[in-house]
Amino acid sequence: MTQWILPLAFILAGLLAGIIGEKIIFQRLKNFVINKQIPGSEIIFQSLHRMTFIWFAIAGFSGAILSYEVKADIATILHKIVTIIFLFSVTVVCARLTGGFITLVTQRRKGVSTSLISNVAKGAVLILGTLILLQTVGVQITPVLTTLGVGGLAVGLALQSTLANLFSGFYLIISKQVRAGDYIKLETGEEGYVTDITWRDTNIKELSNNIIVVPNSKLGSAIFTNYNLPVKEITLSINLGVDYDSDLDIVERVTVEVAKEVMQEISPELIQTEPFLRYRNFGDFSIDFTVFLRVNEFFDQRIARHIFIKKLHKRYQQEGIKIPFPIREILMQENGIKNGSLSVD
Repeated sequence: MTQWILPLAFILAGLLAGIIGEKIIFQRLKNFVINKQIPGSEIIFQSLHRMTFIWFAIAGFSGAILSYEVKADIATILHKIVTIIFLFSVTVVCARLTGGFITLVTQRRKGVSTSLISNVAKGAVLILGTLILLQTVGVQITPVLTTLGVGGLAVGLALQSTLANLFSGFYLIISKQVRAGDYIKLETGEEGYVTDITWRDTNIKELSNNIIVVPNSKLGSAIFTNYNLPVKEITLSINLGVDYDSDLDIVERVTVEVAKEVMQEISPELIQTEPFLRYRNFGDFSIDFTVFLRVNEFFDQRIARHIFIKKLHKRYQQEGIKIPFPIREILMQENGIKNGSLSVD
């Protein structure tokens, strides 16, 4: 029994040190660094989550193996197992760091999708780390790569739709036809803000807070309108009509003044692009025209239209400008009754 005391002591010491390191030291250090607002600190500590315990436990098992006299071949196998666990944990940390920092960078760059790029980068690091791990423990990776190449062809044929969505997602990101934060409208009528482009689909958030999930391959071949391209700012057009007795110069001046007030409230940074009015035609009961004013983005159209109509209605009342009701004069002449029916012109 005495020969088991030292190995068990190493194992228990490793487990205890791991628990203390993870629950106390690691947590306090994490809180201290995050409170100092050091850039990237949160990503680093998220990547090291649970790894402190694993590494101390590995150290304890390594000490137990060294302190206990076992056969050379068994000791070699145990060392390889410990090495594999340690290298794989390091690979996981590197993958987390890579994904986290890529997410941080892409979030700072407007319109770049986060999850697809970060997940692909994490997968690449995991694959590379696994190959290095196999090479380290003495496994020849050349036959493995050959097998993966042949197997990859079969898997690719079986997962054609998945790969089509993956490459379509890359195409959408690289072409910048659709970017995170863009407001788009599909040919089928659905519309909303693009929240993310994943490896399989694109998530579109409607104004009602519902999420529309569109496969990347479908979106890549669909006809849609991107209201954020080529620029985010758009021109809001509002159709109106005034009475035939109105002074059109006064109507134009008053309407443009109200439009400027709305732009100053909704999009003051665009005020240098002055709103304007264009008369269109002589309608059945009014002189019709369209007002054009700039707003910051598609969503601002609703509130801008709302405020403009309220302000313009009040201003027209003050200026005595009338917005006529639809009126039609119909002249009817009775020609008589023919074949039992009444003919009316």
